Amino acid sequence: MAPPDAVLGWDEDTTAEAYAAFTRDFPMYGTTSRDLARRATLAASRLVVDLCGGAGATAEAILALAPRQARVISLDTAAAMQRVGRRTLTDPRLCWVNAPAEDLADHVSGPADAVVCNSAIWKTDVPAVFAAVHRVLRLSGRFVFNIGGGFAGVTHPDKKAVCNRPSLNRLIQQIAARDYGYSPPPVTDTAKLPLDTVLMYLAAAGLTVVDTEITAQHSTMEEQKAWLSIPVFARPDGDFTYEQRMEILDKAYALTTPGTRTVTSWLVVVAQRPGEAP
Repeated sequence: MAPPDAVLGWDEDTTAEAYAAFTRDFPMYGTTSRDLARRATLAASRLVVDLCGGAGATAEAILALAPRQARVISLDTAAAMQRVGRRTLTDPRLCWVNAPAEDLADHVSGPADAVVCNSAIWKTDVPAVFAAVHRVLRLSGRFVFNIGGGFAGVTHPDKKAVCNRPSLNRLIQQIAARDYGYSPPPVTDTAKLPLDTVLMYLAAAGLTVVDTEITAQHSTMEEQKAWLSIPVFARPDGDFTYEQRMEILDKAYALTTPGTRTVTSWLVVVAQRPGEAP
């Protein structure tokens, strides 16, 4: 089953507008989207699905690599995110579909050459989504997605090189505990979606693994602060207002240097439907 809080807050205008502004001002989603689109090998594609496509950052990367005759379907449950995307991304090759990822096969009629999902597989009922992807992919069609390092339980070596400094999240928790009596949740090393579980789900869905890689996304404290300012990502968890979270974030950020390098780890997976394309 999908995590119970996975989709809360995404279908709100404040989150959608803040998220879209972040993708314009900072490179994180653009960089990861271009990486996934490149791995999907889209040069001869006719139909590509942007799964959990949000406001269209990944669809934009797909459109840049897909042929002019290709169609792209961006599927997401959050109408607010899609409203922002429709306003800024008007390529006639792109079709917006408001539906859950688990219902993918109900909305994609033709065989897809690739399905791409950036940063969002963990929010879904993963076995059901993998089964739906198998149903819509053509033979040898690719399924490319990534999982944040914390969810996958992986750490890129570049991140280990900078982990001696407290993260912005850790500083947020410390300030919330000091000023608001916040009790941070116990630290657990249990990954929500590790690679062995992903491989098991892919095999059960009839998909084979082409490649896996742990990659690093390099950014700064400034970018991390902007990301944590998006309402759905604001911290800490618990009974705080958004204004309180931003006050805590400002205090935490004041203890950092804006240009300080930060590293986010990602597990990238490339799978495909077995068989030779016609």
